[in-house]
Amino acid sequence: MDDNARPHRANIVDECLQSEDITRMDWPAYSPDLNPIEHVWDMLGRRIAARQPPPTCLPELRRALLDEWCNIPQDQIDNLIFSMPRRCKACIASSGRHTPY
Repeated sequence: MDDNARPHRANIVDECLQSEDITRMDWPAYSPDLNPIEHVWDMLGRRIAARQPPPTCLPELRRALLDEWCNIPQDQIDNLIFSMPRRCKACIASSGRHTPY
């Protein structure tokens, strides 16, 4: 299953899936991504963007990512996980279209 994002539809991905005999599930074209990790990635990106001074090289970026990852409060991640029933219901109610999440 993928969310039809362009990177997931690259030729190299198609070739890999075919070589492993993996069949893609049908997925609505504009469906929301319900995976809670997407919101965690967003939190992480915002935390990195807010750093002063910002990382200026790959080793600094790696350290910053690890630091910020460890500093994301677990209760924020828990809230995302606990919201899954509401998110799924909203997605079903909207027939896979936009939801307030």
